[in-house]
This record gives sequence, C-alpha cells and structure tokens, in this order.
Amino acid sequence: MGATRCAIEGGVATITLDVPEKHNALSAEMLDSLGDDLARCGADASVRVVVLTHSGPTVCAGADLSTAGATKARYDVAGILRAILDLEKPVVARIAGRCLGGGVGLAAACDISIASVDAEFGFTEVRLGVAPAVISVVCLPKLSRADASELFLTGRRFRGARAAAAGLITQAVEERELDGVLELTVGELMRGGPRALAAAKRLINTVPSMGRDEAFSWSATVSRELFASGEAGAGIAAFRERRPAPWVPPGLA
Repeated sequence: MGATRCAIEGGVATITLDVPEKHNALSAEMLDSLGDDLARCGADASVRVVVLTHSGPTVCAGADLSTAGATKARYDVAGILRAILDLEKPVVARIAGRCLGGGVGLAAACDISIASVDAEFGFTEVRLGVAPAVISVVCLPKLSRADASELFLTGRRFRGARAAAAGLITQAVEERELDGVLELTVGELMRGGPRALAAAKRLINTVPSMGRDEAFSWSATVSRELFASGEAGAGIAAFRERRPAPWVPPGLA
C-alpha cells in the first residue's frame, strides 16, 4: 500500500497524502507514491480535475528527516512540483492543518489552494540550518519581496489568513466552510473545456517569463488553435443555443 490514496469519481481525482503518523512528510515513499498518482491522473482521459488533500492534522511537514538519504526516490521534490505545474488539468489543494517546508511548496504549486483560516504554514527550514531552496521556485513568484524576506528569514509560522493575504494560497475560509468552497470550485472547473483549461495553465506558466512581442506572438497562435478546435466549436454552439457545453457533467447543467 502506498503513502497516498488516489480515488477517481465523476471526473475528479482525489489524491490523499496518507501517512498521518509521520505527518505526511516527504519521504522517498511519499514522493514516489505522489509522483505515480500525478502521472496516472495525467494519463487518464476521464480525469478532469485533481484535488490534493491529506489525512490527519498535518497536511505535510516537509522533508522526512528521519529517513533522509536512506532510500533513493524515483521522484524528487522538484520533480513533484514540475508534475503539478505541467499537469494539463487543474490541481486544487485542500489544506486543513499544518503545512510546513515542502508542504508549502505543494500548496504554492497547485493552481488553486484553499485553506482553513487556522491552517498553519511556515518556511521553517532556516531553523534547521537549511533554506527553502527548491520550493522558492514556486513560492517567490507569489510573494512580495517584503513577505518573502519576513517569512523565509524568520522561519515563523503563520495562519491560513496570512498565507492568503500574502498571495501564497488562493483563499482562506472557516474550516466548516472548506469542503463547500472546494466543491463549488471543482464544479466551476468542470464547466471549463478540458483543452481550454490545459491551454490556460500553459498561459499562466509561460507568458510571464516571455518578452512582450514573443508573448503576443505565441499567445495569438494558441488562440487561433483553440478557436479552430472542435472543443471551441461545440462550446460556442452550446452558448448560442443556451444549453450546457457537452463536457459539463449532467449534475452541473
């Protein structure tokens, strides 16, 4: 049995970090299990949206210091973050507990991250004599320099409300509202065309690093290809006829 569980139902894959007795730390087993689940979701055409969640009171405590270096993983942290970013499907994080070190990286890499206001975050690496190096690639684009300096350098822990205000996550809500907001968000994503959602992710991850002229040229090509696609034809026809697009599940129509 792996360190994660992956359940697919109604086009939604739910990946659960599931070693609560070890605080869902990023051991070799956890990295490999999570990497395999993400690959499975990418290859399964029935999967439209991926939800990343956890069992127990800790989302992820970061690196597993008790087994560091003991076992060689097939995936490293950078590979997992790339897999989330490159997955051509939206990935939504559900955060209701402690989310530290590499766990913050997972939250930042997801397309949408929803946390309880009392969830606990922290770049605690400096207190161990290391630094949030690899996860900085996904965290720094979301943080102002002032927030990054304070949170990276002090290693202090902060709540979900601060994480949302700093732009590190998408939204912080009362824990009793968390599942309802998650369900609403997943429903909204399921209304998007699969090809269009994949293109939107590519735009988000690619355009900011381009020069202006290159970005206009590349994005115009993407736009032309999308408008010429069968998916767009079906979606526009549905809009004109005031009916749901063919990819919208019946329960959302």
